[in-house]
Amino acid sequence: MQGKSTTECYVGDVIQIMERLAPLHLAEEWDNCGLQVGSTNWPVRKIWIALDPLPEVVCAAAEQQVDLLITHHPLIFKPLRTINSMTPVGGIIERALAARMAIYSAHTNLDSARDGVSTILARTLGLKRLTPLVPNASDPTPSGKVARLGLGRLGSLDRAMQLSALIGRVKKRMHLLTVKVAGDPRIEVRRVAVCSGSGSSLLEAFLDSDAQVYISGDLHYHAARTVLDAGRALIDVGHFASEHLVTEALAKTLNAAVQSNGWQIAVAPCPTERDPFMLR
Repeated sequence: MQGKSTTECYVGDVIQIMERLAPLHLAEEWDNCGLQVGSTNWPVRKIWIALDPLPEVVCAAAEQQVDLLITHHPLIFKPLRTINSMTPVGGIIERALAARMAIYSAHTNLDSARDGVSTILARTLGLKRLTPLVPNASDPTPSGKVARLGLGRLGSLDRAMQLSALIGRVKKRMHLLTVKVAGDPRIEVRRVAVCSGSGSSLLEAFLDSDAQVYISGDLHYHAARTVLDAGRALIDVGHFASEHLVTEALAKTLNAAVQSNGWQIAVAPCPTERDPFMLR
């Protein structure tokens, strides 16, 4: 930031890096991305990346003297009428301010970014020649060029495979014991659509595409019926698993950025975060 020592890093400096990676104008209108708690003038020596600013995540970060917690899901979605420390959100704000720890969220802007959450999911699964499932209207890509910004991703496999083989790849590469599947295991798959997080809202975009399979989380019963009727398939990997991949990837990207600026900062994924669902 201007007027400050170039050897020190401040919250505002990291925000500038984040907003080059995931510009705020890519966020959906209903979303609330950006600085949630704290000041751009606070110094930063330690950063954690997490999906959610949960009470246990914020407390663990404060105990580990984290200066900036970057989350995918925002702490504040709607304007607050009061900040009551006896409520979950109020308590998180109180704990963060007491620790002088800023909280910043990159949500749907990071979903739509070129190297965002769905891109990371698609690359993890080995998909190539990626394009957005739903291109962002603000994408400056010249006419005739391949779109890079938008929600979800469409991609191709190196070689066609049956749905049953793709299921095995998904479980292996995402370290999952089980997934939910709708579709004939013998379907030949060449093109795949993915959406990190809750993918039901992009179901029509998948059906309008040339993909044979849709991989996402929080896919409901009627979505499965619709996909089966269309002779296609879906794989539900869960909301957490489809997005948690971003924590390690973003930590690596930020580490490279802060090192190139000569800042002595530790950047790491939150080590305490877990999927709220358990298999029994």
